[in-house]
Amino acid sequence: MLWKVNFTASVCLIIAPLLFISAGKQHSSDVPRRLEILFLGHKSKHHDSEKLAEIFTKEYFKDGINISYTTDPNDLNEANLKWYDGLIVYANHDSITKPQETALLNFVRSGKGFIPLHSASYCFRNSPEVVEMIGGQFKSHQYDSFPAVILKPEHPVMKGITAFVTKDETYVHDKISKNIEVLTERVEGTHHEPYTWVRPYGKGRVFYTAYGHDDNTFNNPGFLALVKNGILWAVGDEARANLSSYKIAQPVYVDGPVPNYEKRDPAPKVQLPLTPEESMSLIQVPVGFGLQLFAAEPDIVNPIYMNWDEKGRLWVIETVDYPNEIKNDDEGDDRIKICEDTDGDGKADKFTIFADKLNIPTSFTFVNGGIIVSQAPSFLFLKDTNGDDKADIRQPMVHGWGKSDTHAQASNLRYGVDNKIWGVVGYSGFKGKSGKDSLRFSQGVYRFDPDGKGLEYISSTSNNTWGLGFSEEFDVFISTANNTHSGFMGIPNRYFEKAKLRSGGVEKIDAHYAMHVATKNLRQVDVFGGFTAAAGHSLYTARTFPQEYWNRIAFVTEPTGRLIHKHVLKQVGAGFKEDGDDWNMLVSADEWAGPIQAEVGPDGALWVTDWYDFIIQHNPTPAPDWGGYKAENGKGNAYINPLRDHERGRIYRIYNKNNDQKNTTQLSKSDTEGLIKALSSDNMFWRLTAQRLLIEDKNKTVLPALYKIIQDKELDGAGINAPAIHALWTLKGLQALDGTNPQALAVAAGALNHPSAGVRRAAIQVLPASPATFLAIQKAKLFEDKDLRVRLAAVLATTEMKPSAAIGNVLVNMAEQEENTDDTWLKQALTISGKLNQETFRAAFRKRGLNENPALIQASVAQRLAFGERLSSLSLRRARPGNDAPAPEVADKELLLSGNIETRQGAALNGVVAAQGNKANGYGLYVLNNKMHFVVNQDGKAFEAVSTGDLPSNLSFKAGLQKNGTMQLIINDKEAATAKATGLFKKELSLPLRVGYDNSKGDDRVAGYPDSLFFLNANLVNARLETLAGLTSATATTDKDVKIDRTIVVKVIKDVMKYDQQLITVKAGITIQFVFQNTDFMQHNFLLVKPNTKEKVGAAADKLAQDPNGVKMQYVPKIPEVLLSTPLVNPGGKFTATFKIPATPGDYPYICTFPGHWRIMNGILRVTK
Repeated sequence: MLWKVNFTASVCLIIAPLLFISAGKQHSSDVPRRLEILFLGHKSKHHDSEKLAEIFTKEYFKDGINISYTTDPNDLNEANLKWYDGLIVYANHDSITKPQETALLNFVRSGKGFIPLHSASYCFRNSPEVVEMIGGQFKSHQYDSFPAVILKPEHPVMKGITAFVTKDETYVHDKISKNIEVLTERVEGTHHEPYTWVRPYGKGRVFYTAYGHDDNTFNNPGFLALVKNGILWAVGDEARANLSSYKIAQPVYVDGPVPNYEKRDPAPKVQLPLTPEESMSLIQVPVGFGLQLFAAEPDIVNPIYMNWDEKGRLWVIETVDYPNEIKNDDEGDDRIKICEDTDGDGKADKFTIFADKLNIPTSFTFVNGGIIVSQAPSFLFLKDTNGDDKADIRQPMVHGWGKSDTHAQASNLRYGVDNKIWGVVGYSGFKGKSGKDSLRFSQGVYRFDPDGKGLEYISSTSNNTWGLGFSEEFDVFISTANNTHSGFMGIPNRYFEKAKLRSGGVEKIDAHYAMHVATKNLRQVDVFGGFTAAAGHSLYTARTFPQEYWNRIAFVTEPTGRLIHKHVLKQVGAGFKEDGDDWNMLVSADEWAGPIQAEVGPDGALWVTDWYDFIIQHNPTPAPDWGGYKAENGKGNAYINPLRDHERGRIYRIYNKNNDQKNTTQLSKSDTEGLIKALSSDNMFWRLTAQRLLIEDKNKTVLPALYKIIQDKELDGAGINAPAIHALWTLKGLQALDGTNPQALAVAAGALNHPSAGVRRAAIQVLPASPATFLAIQKAKLFEDKDLRVRLAAVLATTEMKPSAAIGNVLVNMAEQEENTDDTWLKQALTISGKLNQETFRAAFRKRGLNENPALIQASVAQRLAFGERLSSLSLRRARPGNDAPAPEVADKELLLSGNIETRQGAALNGVVAAQGNKANGYGLYVLNNKMHFVVNQDGKAFEAVSTGDLPSNLSFKAGLQKNGTMQLIINDKEAATAKATGLFKKELSLPLRVGYDNSKGDDRVAGYPDSLFFLNANLVNARLETLAGLTSATATTDKDVKIDRTIVVKVIKDVMKYDQQLITVKAGITIQFVFQNTDFMQHNFLLVKPNTKEKVGAAADKLAQDPNGVKMQYVPKIPEVLLSTPLVNPGGKFTATFKIPATPGDYPYICTFPGHWRIMNGILRVTK
């Protein structure tokens, strides 16, 4: 069937029908607007406040209610609360501080709404006045199903509410206020318990209901309607009047070819497009911020990238060719426009086409008087030479970029602080040359010189990579498709390659799985509910937003979710982690909204490109059994859909209402004084632009001014001195640090002592790799710097230097400090430098009399570091019984369990610390009858080391198995017991690791402790399991040692997310060579599981997808139902394994457990006699 949708059809824009419309006159200061509600939750999953806030958002958003979620009671302050109409509390916060109490009470007294729900009646119990305002306090509960008994149906809150039934906690309250008006009650026998009530408080209103324990009530239509009415009543007449007069778009839906991968019933429909003004009525930005439209169709269409020139003018790429209009001559219908606001009204009114006849360009950056454009197969340098704002130079450069899939092309070009051009690429990759050397890579980060030379592959990533961002101190971050919305680039590939090590330079740092959408109609093919199209990752690098944004919050765009995520960065050691989940900077319920870039502009505001298209998904291609209809694949490897729009696009600006500034800065190479001034701007855009122009101008008369900036010791409110960093890199770019200018070298060396860690690190990076630099770094004590990023830069600098005894000594000193070796990046850097300085490193070892190959339990931190990749470490964290557990590989490896135990006051210590395997083959550490037992079972024989004497209440422990079988138990640094096993384990253990408990029974236990849940009744702190492989690999079974009865090759059908075989028949008990080939565009794996366990393993995989360590575990659940598994195999990759087919006939499912795939990507291995 051919589909034709008339997108010019009218769309309703109406005044939303709402309850309780006030007839009173609005204050003159009131304006039509959406309601703003602050939702205070907590981090606990008991009473899952985050889930409830998400449900409320999707349920109430199109009615004009914005929900802002927080778990921090400190947000109860006057400055923050003033932006809100009401406050929901659904949490378990025991107490409230005096300032928080004052702010909350004054907020409600002033006429705002207070909506405490369920467990909120047990919050803030130290404040009698807050308890009185709530109207009562929780006392006790059971759990049951019961109906709502409505007492006052005439009350506005109860209008339209019927007596719904739900299963919930049966709250009983005390301290019930005389001022409440009870609307519903729970009746149990003769007892009538108030369950929903309202009350006035000052000029404000309070709505409370005891409903809301879990999903049973969360999704109950009666409950949702009741809370919505309660919100609208509580916020008061004026706020409701503002909302009722605000025009909210009511989108129109029609039938059309919408992929239904999720097999929803009813199937999703096509939302017709909205005008920019209509769409803005369905967009939320944080309180205190405004949203402004700068440009839209027909002036802007399909904006895929934007940037600003030195005059502050916005340039935008329009790509109507995306995704499938690939031109053989690389000349298409795409173009780059210059957009100007000439009358200062905040909207673009002048549009100049700088370049056209482009074919799917994805990004550009300014350099050398023109721009470099990322386009395949060659990047382009475009330049205007006569001043008419039209490119008259068009030169191809950097040849070899892939175009097999247009959403996997090179993109996000940025001028780096290091004076290089940085970018990212997906699996379309690069195959060409860098100088005379052949170079091939995909899915990762790269950089090159502004003249197109010196292309360098910086690091690989896990998937299609679109996001790239720099902090003001030049920390590098990325985001990828499919479950990595943030990664930190810690060490470039070139360092690993020097040491001939294989490791990734990018670490996944996101702290949560979920994205928080405003629409019920989220359409995804995988990573359901999570980030499947993360892009952007620009940080806030100006100063017009509130201080908590400065150099700390990144903006991750997610067009599938129709949102921009606020990603809070926290430095952890030499790297970063996401600090919690700060929800969104922008979210839309318009199913066309598609934010794909969020960038800090010259004015300090956040600018957003809205692709604005109903169809975001690129592939896989829908089929009748999966997607609901048959579609064809286009030349760009995207499925063909007539709904893909080529007529719309928007550019927005998000500004701080309290500090909205207009840009007045313009720069020019001819204005040297202006460039120097801009180098100290509070906006990184202007600093970086000034740095680039100064370097391009090659004017070394500016050096004294640069020295002055570098020598300025002041730090700003973010604790940094960004101008000094740019000045150092400007010195580098002007070649003033090549050894010919002693003064420049002295100034840069002096910066090693700067109070700013970012400046100290930059000084290390720009100084030449010389003995003098090493001595200066050492003199400044940067190998011991309080900021581990500085230490990391110092260690990496030694890899560029000639090996010396001094470097060897420094490395050993650092390796002896656990603070260094416990840090992911420092440990890797020390390993790299240790390998490159092997002789001096070992000499330092020998000089100190250290053994280079001790037993693991006896090894110092430095010796552990010397083990390199032979040593594996796993943090031990208590897990609830039934949770997925790891199964470390222990065959032919030394073992060491270590950590601390903190016993509760007066408690007798008992329980399992850790156990893996069983009584036949396994090991464990446990406490019973005030004795610590270290047991090793090998081939049915038990060996045990048991402590003597009473154990202290708090202790440190080490329990190790050495290669000669020696077992050693150390408590509080003293040997407590020894034993002797037969040696190391010769094969892997059958049962996974149990930490802090063991619920195994009988011979599945490792020892004779209680045959039930044996729980450690103490805190386990800094515990880990380490394994050490031998110097030479143990004799292992190989294909040559085993008779192969059959070879089975399974491939992936490209673009369809299916294996090429859905049924494989094989005889029981034979040995096969299994070959898995990934011919698709994204990562996949292969798991063979026990009969009738596909759903269980799939559910475990879904849970693992939400685990930050899931990707490290290859998304393979460590449960006994999994019989065979491959790691994640990259596109074009292959994995081979030898496997003995089970002896029991039956249907054994196989699945891919990459997030969201297993429901679609599966088959059956049929084992026959």
